[in-house]
Amino acid sequence: MSRPRLRHLALVVEDAAAAAHFYCETLQMEEFHQDPDGSRFVTDGYINLALIQRALDGDVPVGFNHFGFEVPDVASTAERLTGHGVAEPVLRGGDRPFAEYRATDPEGNWFDLSEHGFLPPDRRS
Repeated sequence: MSRPRLRHLALVVEDAAAAAHFYCETLQMEEFHQDPDGSRFVTDGYINLALIQRALDGDVPVGFNHFGFEVPDVASTAERLTGHGVAEPVLRGGDRPFAEYRATDPEGNWFDLSEHGFLPPDRRS
């Protein structure tokens, strides 16, 4: 891989289980991960789609949430980002098998950075 690749999209949904079922049944995606909060992750084998379960008391609206890039080197990518005036990417917490860092563009849109990609470990190339 010589340049970053868009490999991840995330939507906040009212019913993650129903949304995952829809994408699996209609577009032949495959569910590969479920978070304790009920969020589901599906893939077409190249890009994954996070279906983030909206919390009843949450203030995050339903709809588009963030996207993610697989990058060859987070440190050099972070250097290019900060060189363009945005904040340095921060390490994401949790035990997810993907998305090591969170960054923002100049408009404040969130995106993730990952050196090992967004697919399940057994599917990584």
